[in-house]
Parts: sequence; C-alpha cells; structure tokens
Amino acid sequence: MNDRQIIVIGGGAAGMLAAITAARCGASVTLLERNAKLGRKVYITGKGRCNVTNSCPVQEVLANIPGNSRFLTGAIHRFPPQAAMELFEELGVPLKVERGNRVFPVSDRAADIIDALLAELRRLRVIIVQDRAMEIVCSDGAVTLVRGEQGDYAARAVVLATGGASYPLTGSTGDGYDMARSLGHTVIPPRPSLVPLETQEDFCARMQGLSLKNVTLKVKNSKKKAVYEEQGEMLFTHFGISGPLVLSASACMREFDREQYVAHIDLKPALDEQKLDARLVRELSERANQDFQNILGGLVPRLMVPVMVQLTGIPGDTKGHDITKGQRRRLLETLKDLTIHIRGPRPLSDAIVTAGGIKVGEIDPKTMASKLVTGLFFAGEVMDVDAYTGGFNLQIAWATGRAAGESAAEFCLE
Repeated sequence: MNDRQIIVIGGGAAGMLAAITAARCGASVTLLERNAKLGRKVYITGKGRCNVTNSCPVQEVLANIPGNSRFLTGAIHRFPPQAAMELFEELGVPLKVERGNRVFPVSDRAADIIDALLAELRRLRVIIVQDRAMEIVCSDGAVTLVRGEQGDYAARAVVLATGGASYPLTGSTGDGYDMARSLGHTVIPPRPSLVPLETQEDFCARMQGLSLKNVTLKVKNSKKKAVYEEQGEMLFTHFGISGPLVLSASACMREFDREQYVAHIDLKPALDEQKLDARLVRELSERANQDFQNILGGLVPRLMVPVMVQLTGIPGDTKGHDITKGQRRRLLETLKDLTIHIRGPRPLSDAIVTAGGIKVGEIDPKTMASKLVTGLFFAGEVMDVDAYTGGFNLQIAWATGRAAGESAAEFCLE
C-alpha cells in the first residue's frame, strides 16, 4: 500500500480543497465522487453565481456561525476569507466584492470556480474516480481502505467530506453520517437551516410572488425574546415566506419542536411611528375623497392591498375623510408590525444547508481529525456546523477542507 495514499470522499467545495491541499503537501490523493461532475452544489450557490466567501474579518465570520463557531475558530484563523480570495485569484479567477461584503467571481459564473479547482486537481495529479463510497474499513482502530460500489481503495488516511442532507439531487444524501456512525461517531440529527418557512396565516399565499425590499424582519420565540432582527429582502410564497432575510432567520430558529416562533415585519423601517403617522395624516387628507383601498396603493405593493384591508378591518370603500383616528392607528400598527405565526421549516430537501451532523466534540478542531479513529479526518457540512447566508458556509468548507487536507498529508508523511 502507498503510505502516502489519502482517499477524499466527496467532491464538493470542502472535498476538492482538501484534495488540493493534501496533494500540494506531497501526498498521493484519490478523490471519490458519486456524481459525474464535481461541485454539483457549488454550481447552484449564490443563484448560480457562487458566493465564494465574505470579505470580512475572522471575528465577523465567527459571529455569522450560530452552529459551533468556537470549534471553527482555529481553522478559520488559519485560512481566513482573505486567504480564500487569494487562492482563487491565484487559480485565475478574478473576484469582486458586492453588498454585504459578499464575494463573487467577476464573471458571475459558479462554473469558473469549479473549473479552476478541477484544473488544479489535474495539475497536481489527483486521481478522480466516479464511485459512491459505501464503507470506511478499519483495522486496530485505524483506517485501511474505503469500500465503494465499484471497488476497494486502500487508504492510510480518509477525509470524509460528503456534505449534509440538503439538496439531495446534488448527491448530499447523508451517506457520510452512516459511514461515521458505523465507526462509532455520534451524529446530531440533521435538520434544515437556511430554509424557507411555512406559516399559519393564509394571507401569505394570497401574496405569492411578492418580494419586499428594505423591510425589517424580527423573529421572537415563545418567551417573546427576539432571536433574529435584520433589514433586507424577503418573499411571500404559496406555503409562507422565503428570501434572504427569512433564510438567515431560520438559522436562528433552532428549536421548532419546543418553540413557537412569530415573525414581525416592519414595512416602513425608515419611519418611526410619529413620522409614519404624519405621513398617513397627509395621505388621508390629500386623498380625502378616494377609497381606502386606492389610498393603500400609495403605501404598500398592489398584491398587499387586499391583505391590509383584511388585517386592519377597514372596509376598502371607506373614504379617506371617513377614516377614524382609531382606524388610522390600526393601519399604522399593521404597517410597523405585520405579524406572521411560523408553523415550521420546509423539508430538509429544500434547505440550503444542513444543521446537525457529526458531533464536533469527537473531532480535533486543530486538525479536523477523528478522536475515535486513527487516520480519519472530516471537512465541511458533514460536521455539525452551519452559518448564515453571505458566503459564510463556503468559507467553512474552504477552511475545514484545507485543515483536513493539510493534517491528513502530515499524518501520511510522518
């Protein structure tokens, strides 16, 4: 057996970078990927543009990781966003920084990121095999080979980078959990994160397709404590709510089995109550002879007008001059606090990332090595780590992939 042989299971972001890093360190690397193409999930990140990372300090990255950020501190310090950006520039992919410090290829093509990684894998003579890994075989507590559907692959070290269980069509079907579990690792039950939310109110479906910009979304738990608050964009759907704000909020809603979450939307965050009331007085005065539903057209999007009529209880044909002070107050409160009760998240298959996974307490945070099995390393979403939107999940993949690849190579070359 080649003593330098590393098998990387999974050709996603973390797996590709682990393979590149190990090969750069001088190890022989074979990358097993069940799909015909590498990086299937990377292709669809950032709506096909690939939000490579977030150009911010390490502390800000960690602040955007609600799932086990302390465990990732070392890996992200050693391979921060700046290092990830330098890597891709070095591989020939020019990058640009957009709103919220999100980093994208200048070309807006996720394929350019995949192609650059693939070219580097080939340059380093990493062997890429299309096969589905089924089992990691051990002898005396150390890995010896990986059993695939097509054959066996001798290994001195294995990097498990199979991803989570979201977007199963990309190959993330939870295989890594089964392999890790069979070796004695604990798997925290996978659950959806960065996922759209189903709501109790039917009026969301009536506004299906409506996108709101520059609104503030606040989510409170059963104790009325705010677990999330941010300004940005969101979307109404046939099942409830989605969009960037909602996806980020879902990552903070980690106890659906025990909590009842309520979303509060401020449709006019730029105006405090006093200024908004002054505007309402002016609108009602200037359009005194118009119907309430027509006046609403100047305050909210068209699709929202019938919903606002329903929620305020003000008949749509009420003239502006007939609206009472109490009714105006009700309108103001609805504009500043559109309240929606959350039934729960959409299924895991609809989630962008998976929360849960291999318990990080059983992994060395410096090396990504298993504390239970010699020669086994982990990278990416297969572990119980997840972050908010904005390039932070890919940053976790790059940082842990690099740490695992480097450590696996050092282990093999000792």
